[in-house]
Amino acid sequence: DRVADAVERLGALAAQGVRTIVDPTVVGLGRYIPRIQRVAEQVPDLNIVVATGCYTYDEVPFFFHHRGPALSEALGVEVPDPMVDLFVGDLTDGIAGTGVRAAFLKCAIDRKGLTPGVERVMRAVGRAALATGAPVTVHTHPGRETGREVQRVLVEEEGLDAGRIVLGHSGDSTDADHLSALAEAGFVLGMDRFGIDLELPFEARCDIVVELCRRGFAGSMVLSHDAACYIDWIDPNVIAFMPNWNYLHIERDVLPYLRDHGVTDEQIDTMLVAVPRRYFGG
Repeated sequence: DRVADAVERLGALAAQGVRTIVDPTVVGLGRYIPRIQRVAEQVPDLNIVVATGCYTYDEVPFFFHHRGPALSEALGVEVPDPMVDLFVGDLTDGIAGTGVRAAFLKCAIDRKGLTPGVERVMRAVGRAALATGAPVTVHTHPGRETGREVQRVLVEEEGLDAGRIVLGHSGDSTDADHLSALAEAGFVLGMDRFGIDLELPFEARCDIVVELCRRGFAGSMVLSHDAACYIDWIDPNVIAFMPNWNYLHIERDVLPYLRDHGVTDEQIDTMLVAVPRRYFGG
């Protein structure tokens, strides 16, 4: 039973002292809020903060293909994007009739870069953020430096505050200069894939956090795992090669490593508590 398994995993996390996690599962990733509600009811010590938005590396979901901007050229007039109203409704009224309101927005820009579909979603997310004041998290590909496109589209053109944007998966990079430039631009860096050691080894993931803390950027980072209780689009045999990819890895392994390499408890508290509080509080 997937719900029982999730309750067990998240209960263990709550037992570590964690009180809040964010779940950026949005359209395109299999979001189903009633199941999240069932889990949350059985883990009362843990707050699960849900999101709205759309996850794509290329085209928009087919439901939106012939709606909104897709009609603008054919009709000769600008047609508003229905994604904006969908996202705003999820944030203000609740998701799909559940009454559960999203607290942040999610979009993605991966290796393919700013395709027309990715740009459309990103701008819809940006406009919903402006309309509601909700913060944004963006799946990025730091190897392709797609955070720069996020800066252009969401900050320079759509007018969002970079301090309310998490550049997800920044911790996949060991380019301290590139990450420092993004932090100096005001972004929050998601050092958020601890445990995915096939992508980048444990020590390298930790060492880039140590270096950025040394440079004074503890206030520009958040720490996480990008973990899930269940994923159906990754081969279980691959997951078996990443035994540390679970909710307990940061407390058990990452924080001791950071402390042993000079990161202070104050800096750790900043990354785990103060930055998320500022991100959601505005």
